[in-house]
Amino acid sequence: MDHFRRANRALIVASVAAMSLPMAIPASAQETFKLGIVTFLSGPAADSFGVPARNGAQFVIDQLNKGSVPSPYEKVGFGGMKVEPVIIDENGGATKQVQELRNLYQRDNVDVVLGYISSGDCLAVAPIAEELKKMLVLMDCGTPRIFEEAKYNYVFRTAAHATMDNVGLVRYMKAKNIKMDTLSAINQDYAWGQDSRADFVAAAQQLYPNVKVQTDLLPKFGAGQYGTEISALVGAGSDVVYSSLWGGDLQAFVLQSAPRGLPKRSQLVFSAADHVLPPLGDKMPDGTIIGARGSYGLMSQKSPLNDWLFRGYEAANGVYPVQAAYRITQSILGLKAAVEKAMSKNGGKKPSTDEMVAAMTGLEWLSPGGLIQMKLADGHQAIQPIAFSRTKYNPDLKRVDLIDIQYFAAECVNPPPGVKSIEWIKGGMQGAKCN
Repeated sequence: MDHFRRANRALIVASVAAMSLPMAIPASAQETFKLGIVTFLSGPAADSFGVPARNGAQFVIDQLNKGSVPSPYEKVGFGGMKVEPVIIDENGGATKQVQELRNLYQRDNVDVVLGYISSGDCLAVAPIAEELKKMLVLMDCGTPRIFEEAKYNYVFRTAAHATMDNVGLVRYMKAKNIKMDTLSAINQDYAWGQDSRADFVAAAQQLYPNVKVQTDLLPKFGAGQYGTEISALVGAGSDVVYSSLWGGDLQAFVLQSAPRGLPKRSQLVFSAADHVLPPLGDKMPDGTIIGARGSYGLMSQKSPLNDWLFRGYEAANGVYPVQAAYRITQSILGLKAAVEKAMSKNGGKKPSTDEMVAAMTGLEWLSPGGLIQMKLADGHQAIQPIAFSRTKYNPDLKRVDLIDIQYFAAECVNPPPGVKSIEWIKGGMQGAKCN
């Protein structure tokens, strides 16, 4: 009898213990996805570009973790995994960024690193990610050289490179009958500025075959003072002054050139300028032709995803989102799509790096700025649509409005697969689909 009592008591204890254990749940719900994010938090690129990117990332990740993003991104986090960001300052130069990248992978154990604004930084960190066999998603940096001079398996860029900005800008000028018999340029003396200048001049020579390049300036990144350069540009008196300056450099150039009369003497055309409109306000000369490196901000087109980002970001930050916030948003949403595609094939487990790489290669996804397609560099480089416009200060709203907007399809302003950008432009931009 005692034997049966002891056995019965043991059975009851075991049953109670079993009932107190947590129920089995999918692996994804027990884990987080650790995401390294790199953007400028200090230095001249921070205020108008790096910090808006950081704010965009924080807004999107918070919304993803709440399951508050519109379809097709309504699933919580990345496939049910909450996203845990580790945010690093990009300021400090390429050597510092190489070490920070290693730290993110090896010390912080992030699953993926996403970010980078500077073309010089991107060129430096991409080979390191490849060496470590870790996934790196470049969200911005414009130089075409990243994938045109090297082949990567673990590196992706989820936004179009700068060829789109410059080909599209010249196409816009031609469509709007902008006179350009003479041209001067001012660009930063590193990969972004050099490549942007080369693409713009080459595209101009295709659509304005008689154009004459006059003053051609390459000040160093972060110069800040442009008195000598502005004197040279005013003296040249060219029909058009082109620049790919950005961040604090662009703000300084605009503020210093307006009192010297440059905007009245020459048509200013800036390939990537929407991000300085909020801080400059009425200091941005009316009629300046600008791009935003995509269909972003005040040039974005209405959609449920765009309404969500534009209104939500503005409510959270007190200012509307510009290109950096859009670019980091499309990167995060693209990575989410890749992770969930990989999970759909592996039974819902947290994907390995190689599974994510396979899922991201050649991927297409919707973003607030339109359809993103990983069509170049064997599926590792994105193309996307772009818009251009003119500036007009609105005293009632106390902001710069954008008018005379024109949109260009991705296939109109990006080279086809397998063709280097500068060769495509100099060859007459064959195969461009601009209808």
